[in-house]
This record gives sequence, structure tokens and C-alpha cells, in this order.
Amino acid sequence: MDLPFERAQKMVALATKEAMMRYQRSICVAIYDRQGALVVFARMDDAPERSVKIAQCKAYTSARMRMDTVAFDAQLREKNTPIAYYCDQQFTGIPGGCVLKNADGKVIGGVGISGLAADEDAAVSAIVAKSYD
Repeated sequence: MDLPFERAQKMVALATKEAMMRYQRSICVAIYDRQGALVVFARMDDAPERSVKIAQCKAYTSARMRMDTVAFDAQLREKNTPIAYYCDQQFTGIPGGCVLKNADGKVIGGVGISGLAADEDAAVSAIVAKSYD
């Protein structure tokens, strides 16, 4: 298994710790495997309810597209491609989704963070993504 449950749980713990330490706010965290299946999800106390689906879509997009959501959004804009072109209602270009890669650079999944400002979500997801290798 490329993304063991126990490792995904540690990534959730890291994300929630970073969010509280850096921003003193609650978040939602989603970890998906490379096929786009949910491995772990957590919603901290007081995290916005809307952030549940947003975090999940960010992680899903990163895993399925094999790129961070910021890069996916840039690609859509550069090619002037509507997101609906992909026929997947779970795709998003909102910052805060990062692709997860192992030490060999192989894509193993995606992480999505929601509940903070977009740049803060992106910063926390990047920390989590870098923690894997």
C-alpha cells in the first residue's frame, strides 16, 4: 500500500497542529489515495461546516490530477479550459490541495486543507505534503 492509514493519520495530526500553531484556527483535513479514494478525514472543533466538502475536493483533485490545486487552476486559466470540461464535479482549483509523493517521486495521493484563508490552507497543505518523503 502506497499510503498506509497510520501514515495518513500522522499527516492529519501534523496539519491540525500546524493550523493551531501558525493561525490559531480550526481546519478540516482530507487525505486521499492516488485513485481518489478517501483514506482519512478530520474536522476540528469549530471548523466551518462548508470546509468539509472543500477540503475533500482539494485532496481529491490533487490526487486525481496529480498536481496541486494551485497548479490545476493555473492550467485551467492558461488553456482557457472550463473546469466542467473534466466532467467531475469534485474538481476544484481553490488553493489548499497538494499532491502527495513518496521519496521516489511517485504520486501516492493528495491532501486538502480548508478553514483558513486560501494562502494559509495552501501553506499548511504544503507542509503536510513535504512531510511524506
